[in-house]
This record gives sequence, structure tokens and C-alpha cells, in this order.
Amino acid sequence: QVQLVESGGGLVQAGGSLRLSCAASGRTFSRYAMGWFRQAPGKEREFVATISWSGGSTYYADSVKGRFTISRDNAKNTVYLQMNSLKPEDTAVYYCAISRYPYDRGSPTATTYDYWGQGTQVTVSS
Repeated sequence: QVQLVESGGGLVQAGGSLRLSCAASGRTFSRYAMGWFRQAPGKEREFVATISWSGGSTYYADSVKGRFTISRDNAKNTVYLQMNSLKPEDTAVYYCAISRYPYDRGSPTATTYDYWGQGTQVTVSS
């Protein structure tokens, strides 16, 4: 059974930084692309970033490009999201997800992913 467990969320002032982690188990992590999504209150879940199975390719939403960095450590079965220059509009529950397709380059489309974590809250105060 695949499990994804996020950690690292919290409360931070605008301009600050946080690093989210997502530990995966139950699937050969190194063969699958990973993604980060977020959902703010009253809004739909939206794509944040994705990384290919090898880590060689990344893709970001325009709203976070230049501020957020996705990375992975296949030896630790963990994907990270480094978030810098945080803004109040980044406030949301952040979810990691694993692709349903092996050796995928990653995708901004939620249906590409078949397992999701429980989410971690990120709150950015102004």
C-alpha cells in the first residue's frame, strides 16, 4: 500500500521560508514522478510543482516560479519543496502526490497522480 506523509508546514511571516518534505513508501519511489499541489480555503486544488522520476526535469506553476524549488532524494524516498519569499497568498494546505505512471517526467494535471498525502498546513502572515 502506498503511503505519502508530508511534514514541515507551519506559520511564517511574509518573506520567510519553509521546506516541506514528503516521505513515500509502498512503491519504488525512484521510478515515479512526484508533484506538489495546494488548496486554499474556498478554492480548488491547484498545481504547484512537479519533478520527474530521475529528478532531471522540473516544472512550476507561474505563481511560484523563482520562489519555490522542488527536489528529491531517491535514496531517502523523499521529495522536498523549498519555499522562499513566501506571500500571504501562498497560504494553503499543501499535498504531495505520486504519479501513476513509471518513468514519467511529471505533470501539472492532478489525474496523473494516484496517491496523495494527507496534507500539511502552510500559513503566511502579512
